[in-house]
Amino acid sequence: MKIEVRHSPSFAVARVHLAAGEVVRGESGAMMATSADIEVEAKAEGGLFKGLKRSVLGGESLFITRFTAGPAGGWVDLTANLPGDVTAIAVDGGVNLARGAWLCSSEGIDLDTKWGGFKNLAGGEGGFLVRAEGRGQVLATCYGALDEVELGPDEQMVLDSGHLVAFSDGVSYTTRKVTRGLMQTLKSGEGLVFEFTGPGRLWTQSRNPHELVTWLTAKLPFSRG
Repeated sequence: MKIEVRHSPSFAVARVHLAAGEVVRGESGAMMATSADIEVEAKAEGGLFKGLKRSVLGGESLFITRFTAGPAGGWVDLTANLPGDVTAIAVDGGVNLARGAWLCSSEGIDLDTKWGGFKNLAGGEGGFLVRAEGRGQVLATCYGALDEVELGPDEQMVLDSGHLVAFSDGVSYTTRKVTRGLMQTLKSGEGLVFEFTGPGRLWTQSRNPHELVTWLTAKLPFSRG
């Protein structure tokens, strides 16, 4: 499939061009528009249990929407829930996505929810990552603008947990408090951070969706009722 991203980076729309009979699998509710000859079907891929695991643990929808092009080919426009950028990731093996970052992928990519260990409990990640394995393309979304970082062997980077989008195989990580001591943590307004070590690739987002939820909760009327 060929991917064309427009309105980037603030309100990105990904147009996926499909050849005759080609399929793209997208997040439920992500469709903005399609060409005329596109067949749309929603199903819990891998069965109900795998769909529930992907939904409850991985932060994605229970159902995946399959878009299949007709004999003349066609296109599908896909968008994310939050304003931000979209990036295409070429996968040959595997890539690990933060909760809610998966938008769509080509045939040949298998999605599963993997336990990332207790070290991945930061930033509301819940200890689980969406694992995309196989060979093909994955479209990942973010809140705000997106940065792509290439880490060399043993090169390290510290990232606030809420700003993670994805990381490639080969990148290892641990989590820790950004400051020493409880009082320093409270004063800084920061919590846990990821400490990534290369080699590999890392995708980050300029805005933190968890902070948006916190701000909205404080402002909405029912939060004070």
